[in-house]
Amino acid sequence: MISDIKQLLSRDKIQAASVAVPTDHHLAVARPLMQAGIDVLIEKPLASSLAQADQLIAVAKEYDRIAQVGHLERFNPAVRATLPLITQPMFFEVHRLSVFTPRSLDVDVVLDLMIHDLDVVLSFVKSTIKEIRAVGLPILSGKVDIANVRMEFDSGCIANFTASRVSTERVRKVRFFQPSQYVSIDYARQDVLVFTLGKTEAPGIPSVNPQIKVAKPAITAAEPLHAELKSFLQAVRQRSQPAIPLEDGRRALAAALDIVAAILEHGKNIRLDRLTAG
Repeated sequence: MISDIKQLLSRDKIQAASVAVPTDHHLAVARPLMQAGIDVLIEKPLASSLAQADQLIAVAKEYDRIAQVGHLERFNPAVRATLPLITQPMFFEVHRLSVFTPRSLDVDVVLDLMIHDLDVVLSFVKSTIKEIRAVGLPILSGKVDIANVRMEFDSGCIANFTASRVSTERVRKVRFFQPSQYVSIDYARQDVLVFTLGKTEAPGIPSVNPQIKVAKPAITAAEPLHAELKSFLQAVRQRSQPAIPLEDGRRALAAALDIVAAILEHGKNIRLDRLTAG
């Protein structure tokens, strides 16, 4: 059994590794691996801070390593099937609700769960963030367990995110509107529904409104983790740009940290510490 990085590096035939240690240790583990010529798949979030994320990016460039971030939902077949449909998304409603489990309680729900959806929405919108408003509360742990975020982009798009790890049900959905179209993605069911306004000759699901066509894009079922690993290894073999480069991981991390800061600021403004103490 390999118990530390030195033992791992003493082996000759290692070409790639998955870094799945706690986030605080990503830099300490991934840096020596890349310096030793090993390509890495680093679990989300990329790092604990932007400074650490920048160090990882710099090391990957210096040592010419393939380095990918493990934002798993990008490999969800429903997300992949949605990419060709995107035109000009203007409004998102995102829900990620989970029942409470005693895992990942060292970080709040934003870095634990919401960051999945931040990465997906940022990859869809492709615009810089203009403003963030957020509220969050600790419920069953010492960290924020439920959070709601309103994010405005320079493009004019608005995205509302809700993430909870104290729900009585499990929900993982993204819904967004763009000109003449509404798209609904269900991560868990791996399906997409597309509602399009206007007459069309293309076949679709019958709708109560003849002016609205309902379509369900064809989706090839796949296990996202398997697809992620396959994509990473393909990039390693071909020495090509990974599907989710470290820069994408940094972008999602920056948004998550800004949300955490906004939640803290909101808590101070409403004297949340006094309310919870009572």
